[in-house]
Amino acid sequence: MNNSPFNQEQVDLLNQLLPKLDGTQKIWLSGYLASASIQAASGTLGAAQTAPSAVPAATKEVTVLYGSQSGNAAGLAKKTAKALESNGFQVNLSSMSDFKTNQLKKVQQLLIVVSTHGEGEPPDNAIAFHEFLYSKRAPQLNGLSFSVLSIGDSSYELFCKTGKDFDSRLEELGAARLYPRVDCDVDFEEPAAEWLQSVINRLKEGQAGAAAPTVSEGTAVAAVESSYSRKNPFQAEVLANLNLNGRGSNKETRHLELSLDGSGLTYQPGDSLGMFPQNDPALVDLLLEQTKWNPDEQVTINKEGDRLPLRQALIEYFEFTVLSKPLFEKLAALAANKEALELLEAGNREQFKAYIHGRDLVDFIRDYGPLEASAQDVVSLLRKMPARLYSIASSQAANPEEVHLTIGAVRYDAHGRQRKGVCSIFCAERLQPGDTVSVFIQPNSNFKLPEDPSTPVILVGPGTGIAPFRAFMQEREEIGASGPAWLFFGDQHFVTDFLYQTEWQRWIKDGVLTRMDVAFSRDTEEKVYVQHRMLQQSKELFAWLEQGAAFYICGDGKVMAKDVHQTLVDIIEKEGGMSREKAEEYLAEMQKNKRYQRDVY
Repeated sequence: MNNSPFNQEQVDLLNQLLPKLDGTQKIWLSGYLASASIQAASGTLGAAQTAPSAVPAATKEVTVLYGSQSGNAAGLAKKTAKALESNGFQVNLSSMSDFKTNQLKKVQQLLIVVSTHGEGEPPDNAIAFHEFLYSKRAPQLNGLSFSVLSIGDSSYELFCKTGKDFDSRLEELGAARLYPRVDCDVDFEEPAAEWLQSVINRLKEGQAGAAAPTVSEGTAVAAVESSYSRKNPFQAEVLANLNLNGRGSNKETRHLELSLDGSGLTYQPGDSLGMFPQNDPALVDLLLEQTKWNPDEQVTINKEGDRLPLRQALIEYFEFTVLSKPLFEKLAALAANKEALELLEAGNREQFKAYIHGRDLVDFIRDYGPLEASAQDVVSLLRKMPARLYSIASSQAANPEEVHLTIGAVRYDAHGRQRKGVCSIFCAERLQPGDTVSVFIQPNSNFKLPEDPSTPVILVGPGTGIAPFRAFMQEREEIGASGPAWLFFGDQHFVTDFLYQTEWQRWIKDGVLTRMDVAFSRDTEEKVYVQHRMLQQSKELFAWLEQGAAFYICGDGKVMAKDVHQTLVDIIEKEGGMSREKAEEYLAEMQKNKRYQRDVY
């Protein structure tokens, strides 16, 4: 302390005291010193008195709540917690379903990481917390600082709606934003890292009363994954690629086996595999033909300035098969035909929705082109190719160094052209044994077998929804699970569409699977689906629930999962002799206790 105003005795005392103070004590002391001169007339502050109101006492405790369906938000929340802990904060990390809502009033610093599911709906494990915040029981939160990281997909109309709901409702309840909400699209790593860095800086400002040094991205998102991840996918070799459907089927369902040898990647039944596909070269060539762009022109593909020939970039790097509203708005501004702008007018909302549904960049240029822009201008508007997530259809305990998938090939005609699912047809038509594909593991803590292997399980998985239940059965066989298992499976035809039939029959014979009810909708005059089979067995199904069974649904979330959910409530209401409200409460309690889990898409 050379040239300081303190004498040597004071310097010695300060050197003894300052290293022993914690963060809160330093803040208190700085507040006291800053205001001492203006408070001199009223005497000195005693130890029992609080710090001046100009410098509120900061807490090092941060609560991180997440709502996640596929695992992205959960993974980001865990990274957030790790980064906060490495910066000296005490972190309470919890899924929204596990958080006790009566504790919310006590929280001072809250970070929410949440995805939006389906058409603007909260993820399953966020439903109860979302309902609580919008209920009359929600408390005033004037002492709360918060920030929201929202995960979504801009190809959906209600982009990031759940995150926006939480953000606006917390403000209505009196909470103050620590940092503005950030809405992430499917390529979420970079904006999520920037949000986390900014949040940590704001929290540090609250601790120190002054601007904190910036946190490097590497510190802010300290990875907990192995060396292979979404940002650094593993090149997995294709071991097998088989069509599970019989000759004459209306469907094509691929069974894909990939090698994880040397990756160090691990997974649990219920997790998903992320895959980065490539666009159909024939579709890329159609786009190039329509635009007259030079396929060999070098274009910049990212912020780092990496460049690729245009045709290669369109095949490997960019998504152009979806017309989202943000992309349409940018394209409309460049289109020679200004009628595109008319679709964006307030009164044309329904016409706009109808137009973008099922159409792509090729359609837009055909209908409203040419574009008054260069190839580089246009590709700069496109999203990076997003990964597709598939429920894993194997147990790693039963298949070391392998991962299996069940993928339904998507083909349909619309707007004068045949349409193909980007990833499913990449797998069905262009991925051969010996090829490699970019993959990563997406953990899903919301879809897991019961911890107690004696717990009964009821599995409902029509079509490709059967995938994780094949993994469940392989795992249960490996660990010798003693609890009974009941599978409901449905598809179109028994002869051609009974996926993995011989495996299910063997598991029933060996006692790994207790019973199986099937529904083949096109084999009877009246279409019969899995929910109809559930109703036929309602008495026994409810008895299983009363015995503590865990109930799982996997597959189509737009129709099937909703029908199965309503049927389940019907069964509980009927067999339990309950009111509708009580039956819904029964199912909500099951969900809270992780006895009702869904993996729907």
